Amino acid sequence: MPTNIPLLPPTLRVLERGWLSANSVVGFEPDGSATVVDTGYVQHAEQTRALIAHLLGGRALRRIVNTHLHSDHCGGNAALQAAYGGPRQCPIEVPLGELAAVNDWDEDALSFRATAQQAAAFTAARGVAALERLRIGGLEWTAYPAPGHDPHALMLFDPAHGVLISGDALWRDGFGVIFPELRGQPGFAAQRETLQRIAALRPRCVIPGHGAVFDDVDAALQRAVQRVDAFVADPLRHARHGLRVLLKFQLLQHPHGVPRARLRGWFADAPLLAEVGRRFWDGTDPGDLFGDTVDALCRSGAARADAAMVYDAG
Repeated sequence: MPTNIPLLPPTLRVLERGWLSANSVVGFEPDGSATVVDTGYVQHAEQTRALIAHLLGGRALRRIVNTHLHSDHCGGNAALQAAYGGPRQCPIEVPLGELAAVNDWDEDALSFRATAQQAAAFTAARGVAALERLRIGGLEWTAYPAPGHDPHALMLFDPAHGVLISGDALWRDGFGVIFPELRGQPGFAAQRETLQRIAALRPRCVIPGHGAVFDDVDAALQRAVQRVDAFVADPLRHARHGLRVLLKFQLLQHPHGVPRARLRGWFADAPLLAEVGRRFWDGTDPGDLFGDTVDALCRSGAARADAAMVYDAG
């Protein structure tokens, strides 16, 4: 549901979503139009369109901005743009490093194929560069680089009010999986630098990509730094975490559960999961790795399973 949070300027609203769909931030412009930052997962595109329409109350949606292009942040782009006049009347702005991949609709470069996730194709009008200034909700924001979870990610900071739209760079209790590390590329140092950048900005409150807006920023940063340090000390721990997150995301798409055999097939066929298995558990039977991952989710309370089915929980 849309929330008007006392911590935020009155021209901003946050649509806090379940974990399958990232939060959306709506900024009301002085000319009576609006801007939306991030649009959720494609499976929720019609819900996103309805929520935005209700919140806008007849106002025009003049543009969409994405913090990064994982499927749970840009899945509603195409539906929203179509509902508000198409590319000319509702242009989409993406991180500059992703502009070519978007407009070529390269699902490999955009990671959709590797993670076996979905997004409806769209085109972007322009790329947002690091340190560029943007007007959203009548406020002036600076786009800061936020690599780690995604090398091209941006976060948006409004220094006048101390508000940070962090995407998946910082949540109240962590941050997004460091995907480069799963693929054998460095990412932990970049995540630590992003956290240091946030600390230097000293935001008063954070609108995360997932979860509620929060103002206990120093505590969140401390927890996040400890988490990075733990992953650096034990990269296998991060790999296990990555497998659990990807499997959990798949379960979120199936509220009535998934047949275990079908989920096992998805686990074996998703290119990134197969790559992680080879890199960290070479020689391990994929079925055993799948079973261990399901068991770990069940022990944590994030899933439940029986002989035939696996269900989301928690």
